[in-house]
Amino acid sequence: MARTRLNPSLAKIHITYTVDEIARLFAVHRNTVRAWIKHHGLQPIDGGRPILVKGDALRAFVEERRRKAKRPCSPGHLYCFGCHAPRKPALGMADFVVGAYGAGRLSALCETCGTAMHRRAVRTALASILPDAEVRIVKAEPHLKEPSLPSSTCDLERLES
Repeated sequence: MARTRLNPSLAKIHITYTVDEIARLFAVHRNTVRAWIKHHGLQPIDGGRPILVKGDALRAFVEERRRKAKRPCSPGHLYCFGCHAPRKPALGMADFVVGAYGAGRLSALCETCGTAMHRRAVRTALASILPDAEVRIVKAEPHLKEPSLPSSTCDLERLES
């Protein structure tokens, strides 16, 4: 299965890659790499066979794709995956689920489609992320794998004999 975000650091700049090597490197199909070369601007070394791509050109191509895919949100907006656009929280309300070290998950519903929107945030930055929204601070629920306290009904004397 292909990754949704390609990591440009996987491409080493001093290495030359074939189409098959690029496909294995980024876990995509060979035809995807060929489409990148033919239609999307990935530049091969020359027109010869096998098709070879310099590592620095490959890394620059992947970095440019990642840069174009970013959708920054202005203050007061969270990214809605249903609408594929930054949207305001419904009714101007959001929840901040506190995690470790002051960081946590900011959650709200999209005002347009009602889809749940989430964003990782630091508690101190909540006022700048959603300045006009009412943010409720919520304590995180305990994990299922947290150790439980020992049973107070345990009979240690009986176990030792």
